[in-house]
Amino acid sequence: MIEIQNLSKSFEDVLAVNNVSANISKGCVFGLLGTNGAGKSTLLRMMAGILKPDSGRIRLEGEEIFENAAAKSKISYIGDEQYFFPNSTPAQLEEFYAHIYSGFDRQEFRRLLELFQLNPKRKVNSFSKGMKKQLSLFLGLASGTPYLLCDETFDGLDPVARQAVKSLLASAMAERGLSSVIASHSLRELEDICDHIGLLHQGGLLLSRDLEDMKLSVHKVQAVFPEIISREELSPLEVVSMKQNGRLQTIILRGEREQVEKTLNALSPVFMELLPLSLEEVFISETEVAGYAFRELAL
Repeated sequence: MIEIQNLSKSFEDVLAVNNVSANISKGCVFGLLGTNGAGKSTLLRMMAGILKPDSGRIRLEGEEIFENAAAKSKISYIGDEQYFFPNSTPAQLEEFYAHIYSGFDRQEFRRLLELFQLNPKRKVNSFSKGMKKQLSLFLGLASGTPYLLCDETFDGLDPVARQAVKSLLASAMAERGLSSVIASHSLRELEDICDHIGLLHQGGLLLSRDLEDMKLSVHKVQAVFPEIISREELSPLEVVSMKQNGRLQTIILRGEREQVEKTLNALSPVFMELLPLSLEEVFISETEVAGYAFRELAL
């Protein structure tokens, strides 16, 4: 588990991370969502032990991470901007990583290169942005660490490669219990792979929720009532939004499902059905309650 307690970090007069606390469970995929400048990269670098927090603590399985070689050896970090040694090749990077990580799996690394048709002897500086992203991920996965931190992992990948990379992460989770933290500016990049989502806004953690819990607490209803109903008639439920198309009303509510059905049935609907929500709709309902305009992150 990674424990983050009251973490803050400033760069001169810019507060990049502001009093963030979160727990990242072992074996889960934690999606770190936020716009550019929200503090995602700074938080990840502190989690990797690259940056020292100004205040607060980060512990990996009970140990402080910064300047702790033993703790850092359990983490692979993939930055948004990859750095590779000048004129290096994937084969040379394999040698370097095998020296750094005692559990580096050479066979798996070579398998991934072959699967994605990356030439192990080709100069990395001739690779495209997407190919460099793939190479970074393959090095991270082959390192054999129990924790993988990824900053904008899917940026620059075509749709086919994006789905393939997600499959690799899912396989690593299933086979060896890999824990991942994936930072992105887009919910759609995270919704089909993450168990838990944290939303960063202006350096602070606006919310941190399990996705299944979020889905169970928000409901979308389409119904026709004898008379058009108002928000007040749905008390004690929390109405997130109401739309009307003729007599058909579409309502998004927060609350327990049993209470939702009981309240609506008491209004004698002519027709009513509960519909599944997209993760985008669930997240909008959560963030708008907190007063945050989420829609730009849904792209």
